[in-house]
Amino acid sequence: MDATRVLVVANRTADSDELREHLIARHRRSPISVTLLAPAAWEIEDPRGGRVSALRRLRSAKARLVAAGIDVSCVLGDPDPMTAFEQEWKRGDHDEVIVSTLGTRLSKWLGIDLPHRIERSIVGTPLTHIVATLPETAASA
Repeated sequence: MDATRVLVVANRTADSDELREHLIARHRRSPISVTLLAPAAWEIEDPRGGRVSALRRLRSAKARLVAAGIDVSCVLGDPDPMTAFEQEWKRGDHDEVIVSTLGTRLSKWLGIDLPHRIERSIVGTPLTHIVATLPETAASA
């Protein structure tokens, strides 16, 4: 059976427990292959959401998912999350999309309605929105 190709759009939540648990549960239902896409700015623009920290989160997430038997590739994308999504969507052949955000109070992506904007651009492709929390140390940083 071929693995379902899942595009995951996440940055600050890429290595969250909620996203990892969702992906592992999804993989148990039927095999998945995951592309983790982190839209990220250069550090001088946004030190908390910059490329170095995004790459660290992607590596952490990849290690945890690979340990669970999931095939994972990682991509750093354009700082604008919709642009990053559109570029990766055109490049890849994806069967599902997962958008992982922080909760309403902290999420800039929810402020721009990212999950719904992506959903409207991929009519007919399943989209799941995961709301994740940050560890206490990361939330206060």
